[in-house]
Amino acid sequence: MCLDLDDHEFRMMERAYEKISPFEFKNKLISLAKEEEKKTARVMLDAGRGNPNWIAATPRESFFALGQFAVEESRRVWNEHDLAGKPEQKGIAGRFAAYLQERERAQGVELLRNIVDYGIAIKGFDADAWVYELVDGVIGDNYPEPDRMLVHVEQVVHDYLMREMCGPDSDCGTFDLFAVEGATAAMCYIFDTLMENGLLVPGDKIAVMVPIFPPYVEIPHLARYDFNVVEIRAAGLTEEGNHTWQYPESEIDKLSDPAIKALFLVNPSNPPSVAMQPESVQQLAHIVKHRNPHLMIISDDVYGTFVDDYRSLMADLPYNTIGVYSFSKYFGVTGWRLGVVAVHDDNVFDHLLQQLPNERVERLNQRYGSLSQHPAQLRFIDRMVADSRQVALNHTAGLSTPQQVQMALFAVFSLLDKENRYKQLTREICHRRMKLLYDGLELPPPDLPLDAAYYTEFDLAEWADHHYGGAFRAYLEENYEPVDILFRLAQNSSIVLLSGGGFHGPTWSIRVSLANLEDRAYARVGHELHQVLEYYVTRWKESATH
Repeated sequence: MCLDLDDHEFRMMERAYEKISPFEFKNKLISLAKEEEKKTARVMLDAGRGNPNWIAATPRESFFALGQFAVEESRRVWNEHDLAGKPEQKGIAGRFAAYLQERERAQGVELLRNIVDYGIAIKGFDADAWVYELVDGVIGDNYPEPDRMLVHVEQVVHDYLMREMCGPDSDCGTFDLFAVEGATAAMCYIFDTLMENGLLVPGDKIAVMVPIFPPYVEIPHLARYDFNVVEIRAAGLTEEGNHTWQYPESEIDKLSDPAIKALFLVNPSNPPSVAMQPESVQQLAHIVKHRNPHLMIISDDVYGTFVDDYRSLMADLPYNTIGVYSFSKYFGVTGWRLGVVAVHDDNVFDHLLQQLPNERVERLNQRYGSLSQHPAQLRFIDRMVADSRQVALNHTAGLSTPQQVQMALFAVFSLLDKENRYKQLTREICHRRMKLLYDGLELPPPDLPLDAAYYTEFDLAEWADHHYGGAFRAYLEENYEPVDILFRLAQNSSIVLLSGGGFHGPTWSIRVSLANLEDRAYARVGHELHQVLEYYVTRWKESATH
């Protein structure tokens, strides 16, 4: 490599980058990859991003068809050049039906009709009220009301979550939903409300299941939170020494400690992209029931739709679990910022609020006193809504109504897809790219039950041990830094990957996103990665002859 540094300086630079967030480190890799792209005309491949390169097109077509009707409704009320009025509810369902009839062959219209019919026939919505909520929502002329989530939108999104997170034949009970600006906003709101209400305080012991999306391990160490973090490591191995990315019983058993107040996890995991096995869920449920009944669980389930028969902890531990779901990956909608926080109507968070000491209750009554005559009775989820707007701006809280309408269209689109055609398409994309990547590596793809295949985590140390033994692994560790392979791929091949160590995974692992590049790119990524591995092997063999 030629960064105008000697070997010692280069290794020092590599070590410095190991200490920062993998997403910040990626910026350095991108700059190197772009320089190589200019010199060689090789297109840069950034497989470090989790943003998918597909979109759910049909529900978007329905969104824009709905928007056109909404504008016509506004002009029907008041039409003065560039100015129009607010939509009118009375009779709107009939006018909507006539509009659809006139445009029955237009893109998105058939699905839009079926979505409205779902609300009326399946959910029992009043036709005018349902259509008006969609129309007024897509126009976006009012603050969200209720602020937590629009009434009808919440119900259809709830249906979607129960099917995808609990399974079509399960009854998980009823959850209250808070529509938020994607899972990232959900994380901020949850952390803040736990802290504001004293359910967590600085110095508390929490657990994080790793590997995991880095902010889940970075946020707890910020000065405001300063939690004592216990890592639950997905250290499971096969008899051959290959990663299963599952949690050994000894790791799950750490949660038996009642001093651990909260558990944060991404399930399926990021980056291994593997769902927690049923045996671990059963063990966790037993621990919660018998040893740590007040454990607060926050489960980010964004990749759940990519796993067959997925089941969230929301299903098995609904009393203890806050579910976080983002529409971004499955529907290709990261730019819309669509997510929900789900809290069961009977939950440990509300229970713990009632157990707070009087001094804390008095302070909280002052904080939330402007919202209710009985602030002590405010539920955890309603406090979260208020906290999201510093309480004082609670009257303007809530996700924008056009975002909520698009969310509802995605949800019902999925519910109406009885044969799961869209779901199968997205899964096939990921698994096809996994095979292309490993074909390029000249290795068999990992055979992992419950694999979402949205990412893959390749452990260079595991590969070294398996193919060449401990002597080769020792050579790597003595002569290279774990991020060396990332610098080589960026500078020599214009390929950007991320360090698995930055996700608190194995130190010598790398993350490859299988979602954001064209299929053929993964064969190239695999081939170039194979070339770097062969380079290490060649240098090792040469060193052994001297």
